[in-house]
Amino acid sequence: MERELLLEIGTEEIPASWLPGLTAQLGTVLEAKLKEARLSTDEPIETFSTPRRLTVRSARISERQTDLEELVTGPPVSAAFGPDGTLTPAGAGFVKKQYATEDQIERVKTPKGEYIAVRKHQRGRTTVDVLPEVLTNVLRGMSFPKQMRWDAMLDDGKGELPFGRPIRWILYLYGGRVVPFTIGRSPLASSPRVQEINSGASTYGHRFLTTSGRPGRAVKVKNFEDYRKRLAEHFVMLDRSERHDRIARELDAEARRRGGRIARSLVGQGMLDEVPDLVEYPVIASGSYPDEFLRLPEEVLTTTMIHHQHFFPITNDQGKLMPVFLAVLNMESEQPDVISRNMERVLTARLRDAQFFYQSDRQTPLAEHQRRLDTVLFHKKIGTYLQKSERVAERAAQIAAKVFKAPQAEAFAREAGQLCKADLATDMVRELTELQGTMGGIYAREDGRPEEVWKAIYFHYLPVGVEATAPPTKEQLGKAAITWAAVSLADKLDTVVSMFAAGERPTGSRDPYGLRRAAQGIVRILVDLPELTGLDLRLTLADLVTEKTDDAFWSFMSDRIRFVLEQRGYDPRNVRAVTHGDPAAVSPLVAKRKLETLPEFTESGDFKQLAGLFKRVRNIAKNLDAAARDQGGKLTEPAELALAAEVDRLAPVVEAAVKSGSGYRQAFAEAAKAGPAVAKFFDDVMVMADDLKLRDARLRLLRRLEGLILQLADVSEIVPEEK
Repeated sequence: MERELLLEIGTEEIPASWLPGLTAQLGTVLEAKLKEARLSTDEPIETFSTPRRLTVRSARISERQTDLEELVTGPPVSAAFGPDGTLTPAGAGFVKKQYATEDQIERVKTPKGEYIAVRKHQRGRTTVDVLPEVLTNVLRGMSFPKQMRWDAMLDDGKGELPFGRPIRWILYLYGGRVVPFTIGRSPLASSPRVQEINSGASTYGHRFLTTSGRPGRAVKVKNFEDYRKRLAEHFVMLDRSERHDRIARELDAEARRRGGRIARSLVGQGMLDEVPDLVEYPVIASGSYPDEFLRLPEEVLTTTMIHHQHFFPITNDQGKLMPVFLAVLNMESEQPDVISRNMERVLTARLRDAQFFYQSDRQTPLAEHQRRLDTVLFHKKIGTYLQKSERVAERAAQIAAKVFKAPQAEAFAREAGQLCKADLATDMVRELTELQGTMGGIYAREDGRPEEVWKAIYFHYLPVGVEATAPPTKEQLGKAAITWAAVSLADKLDTVVSMFAAGERPTGSRDPYGLRRAAQGIVRILVDLPELTGLDLRLTLADLVTEKTDDAFWSFMSDRIRFVLEQRGYDPRNVRAVTHGDPAAVSPLVAKRKLETLPEFTESGDFKQLAGLFKRVRNIAKNLDAAARDQGGKLTEPAELALAAEVDRLAPVVEAAVKSGSGYRQAFAEAAKAGPAVAKFFDDVMVMADDLKLRDARLRLLRRLEGLILQLADVSEIVPEEK
């Protein structure tokens, strides 16, 4: 018979950014631990969460472990039996250790020879007896961005139990009955106020709301349906999607009531996805702020509301901000007007500060702020932000004039590079750090600088995401597209190159200077350069990096190129194939164009044949010294002459594709046709012939083939690795 398992881990408030990952992780870990414990689950495991609880439910779990049939292998037969067929001490010792008899010995054949073995049968324990061990393993198996030590211990011999947040209660039911489980407390912490946490049949409702009795009191439940129903009665919406839909629906309704609409283009999807993980019972409230603040830049208003207060701004039908905001609360207030007034007071105070900073900053031109950057340290081994801005200006001008071949953008790029960090010395950015770059662009615009300059400053920290749709878009950049690309590349290159020179390199999950993000931004610009700027340039990193750099830098950049392409959905094997060789010579744009066509051929028989043989081609071609003189040998065998003809046919197609930066579809198609000729060559021809001239001719043929194929991809990377 199968019964329902219900587990709820009640905690102090879990950060909203953690909750989606922890919810999925709990289901994955429980499923794995149940499988390890030989407890079968016939239906998918369901997970739920609120800021104060992680819940998992399995509708059907068997009442007993599956029986364990285990074949225990002992010593080799030659060591287990003597010449007379009786057990040796080694064989007898193995049988005794397994509590078996001589009659139970089996002989099993393995790749290493024949061994004796004993088949053991272990009857499964009842599920109720196993579930405490399962929960112990689940709690130990959970991982968190940061763990807390909260004087908790488990009786599993491993001592302290760290967790993401302190656990306050555990609801643990199997078939409606409590599964006994205890989290102990360390001896030094144990007191009448710090007690053990014992599993039970009770959950807890909303911290402040109740239909009767004391808010937040224990609520006894029988099963999952009863659990869900009782939580709803006590103002807890268990299903995250239900909370999300209610928030979106009521935000839209309240916005219409206030005569506007949610500014979704400003809010983005991120906040709508985050807010459901901040509340258990969402309620919408609204408020307003004085019209005078609408004279502030829109970015200042929205950053203050969205990032600092988690308020939703409202726009009118023309897309202009209204002096109204919406907020998602975690409770229903008896005096909503008081709540609104308090929120208005907090927001107004913040906006008044922002207004003061804005007006103070505007009294000084942006160029004056830039001169104060000599007091702002970039890195103790590298210098100040003033020195960095001077380096960025020179590099940006060089990229615009020499790399992009756009001399008309050189002066704009130098000016934007010189000013791009100036807002770090402003009061506004010191208060609202999220606006760095953005405020510089706004102040440059208000100083009367051209669009090519102020937009390059405004967007120079972008891109952050690696997706093709990540901002900025060509429409947003307008006339500043080329200038922006030059300044953004210059800033990111300066950061990565100088930090590597200073010995600051990312390690594991540690990347305090955001070097991975900066490098990915470089790659993303190069990959999407035609779409963003209209420049169809197949640039490599060597075109941009003029400084002397070490192997660690190039290895890091190679990893970032591959990461960006893999994040675009390309097969990692194909990505390795088109990014082989010297990282400095890899063009991210060319790699993307190859990846757009390569999957069409990787499943064809001829291409697979070529890919499988190409590693052999490369290994044998190594025997030819690149500097060796051609010995004038002649090919004579039909198979080698046929391969030579294939190489002659393929060469102009590949060279044309490489020269034009397009036509890779035809080049890959023609390369695939060479597969049978390569196979025939290896079947019929001995490359390392005794005749040195003939050997030299054959090696040169393979070297030519290798060189042509490598201009497209290292197709040997596409062959699946043998397990």
